[in-house]
Amino acid sequence: MAWDFSTEPEFQEKLDWIAEFVKTEVEPLDLAFSSHLVYDKSHPVHEKAVRPLQDEVKARDLWACHLGPDLGGKGYGQLKLGLMNEILGRSQWAPSVFGCQAPDSGNAEIIAHYGTDEQKERYLQPLLDGRISSCYSMTEPQAGADPQQFRCRGERDGDEWVINGEKWFSSNMRYASFAIVMVVTDPDVSVYQGTSMFLVPTDTPGVNIVRNVGLGGEPEGEGSHAYVRYENVRVPPENLLGGEGQAFVIAQTRLGGGRIHHAMRTIGMCQRAFDMMCERVLSRTTQGELLAKKQMVQDAIAESWIQILQFKLQVLHAAWTIDNSDGHKARTEIAGVKVATPKVLHDVVYRAMHAHGAIGVSNEMPLAAMWMAAPIMGIADGPTEVHKVTIARQVLKGYEAADGLWPSAHLPERRAEAREKFAHLLDLEVGNL
Repeated sequence: MAWDFSTEPEFQEKLDWIAEFVKTEVEPLDLAFSSHLVYDKSHPVHEKAVRPLQDEVKARDLWACHLGPDLGGKGYGQLKLGLMNEILGRSQWAPSVFGCQAPDSGNAEIIAHYGTDEQKERYLQPLLDGRISSCYSMTEPQAGADPQQFRCRGERDGDEWVINGEKWFSSNMRYASFAIVMVVTDPDVSVYQGTSMFLVPTDTPGVNIVRNVGLGGEPEGEGSHAYVRYENVRVPPENLLGGEGQAFVIAQTRLGGGRIHHAMRTIGMCQRAFDMMCERVLSRTTQGELLAKKQMVQDAIAESWIQILQFKLQVLHAAWTIDNSDGHKARTEIAGVKVATPKVLHDVVYRAMHAHGAIGVSNEMPLAAMWMAAPIMGIADGPTEVHKVTIARQVLKGYEAADGLWPSAHLPERRAEAREKFAHLLDLEVGNL
């Protein structure tokens, strides 16, 4: 029987180094540079500041650890990756410094898994080297979370595929060298069998960004989530990723692990907010005593501590399940993590904001921006409601309807069965009266 909450000493040393490195070398990047520049590889900060940090990470054999050794990574399982991502979640620049930023990490995984040798050479290797950024272009403006409403089409025209349609919230398209675009190639079958993925260089004629959309609080026009229109975009057949109709099979390769990594980074964000709250209540007095002495504040601290620990254990259990089975068998656990992520982030950050008072909701603290990430987590990679449906359907497969009129736990029937089973003893007891 194996049941252990400890981390092997050798890997714990790596985690300790990552934690110190992120705190002293990476977090300052968050304060000096916009998070949008994480994906703008043409900006001097990458060559002057980020590249030396990446070299240190590579020297420690911690670069792109989600990939196998044949691609320059360590091939760590989801459990180890989860523990690493908990630390990386404290900084918006940390995933880039460690070669595992989304969506590039997921895009690299599916190209590595389904790409041809030529595709790997052209698109994967520069991505692994951290020289370019990529985009995952899937969602459509009219479809929301329902792929059955996809309209973006890919049609054969001689020796080329021609793509026409619109995509919405194609994150980092403005900085990407290429996009992985999901399009309907066979409208006569189910969208789950008639959709394909293409590798599309963003400088291809007809790839037109209508506008870049920002998140709440960002000025109009300064965001990095593109509303993009593909107008007669021509790509050769060798740009098809995998086979025709395989888009949703390919997509699942990147989503399971990605959701676990998002969740563990969220734990890092929650822990950072919790640290700020604890410091605040030990530093601030009101009505003659520290905030930390107030029972309502103590209640908030206890609630946040419990939520963070519960969530961390849930995420690590899901990661362990993936490592010991496969992503499909762990779909219930993955969905559960996805549902829990926005709520835990919302609750923990809100309590920290509240404990800080006015400065907590101001732009002089990072808490308000962190809180905005909660509704984002409830939408990204599928809305919370969809994952709740997945959980319910999977859980109910392990149950059956009651045979008769009454529930199986109906006490009168259960008691009658028990009396029948122990009749010889009950009769003896009555006879001794």
